Amino acid sequence: QVQLVESGGGLVQAGGSLRLSCTASGRTFSTYAMGWFRQAPGKEREFVVTISGSGIRTYYADSVKGRFTVSRDNAKNTVYLQMNSLKPEDTAVYYCAAGSTVVYGTASGMNYWGKGTLVTVSS
Repeated sequence: QVQLVESGGGLVQAGGSLRLSCTASGRTFSTYAMGWFRQAPGKEREFVVTISGSGIRTYYADSVKGRFTVSRDNAKNTVYLQMNSLKPEDTAVYYCAAGSTVVYGTASGMNYWGKGTLVTVSS
């Protein structure tokens, strides 16, 4: 069982930056691919980025490519999402997820989910 806790959300003006963190319990963090997903008010959850267990492979949604950067520190059981050049349309609850066998670009295989952290971007 893996428990995930996100942090770092908040209110930021358009063009600003935030860094989200997701810390996992357990001793096998490096064996899990991690993903970030988001859900805007009234919309379905959407994929943001996936990162492999080693951190070598990443896959971004087109909507965030070039603005968001994912990274992980396996010694700290933590994955990060650096978000730059934020736009009002980035406003959403951001969730991290973990899975052993995942399909990059989707939620398939993501077996563990955090409760989310709210990011609000004002115009």
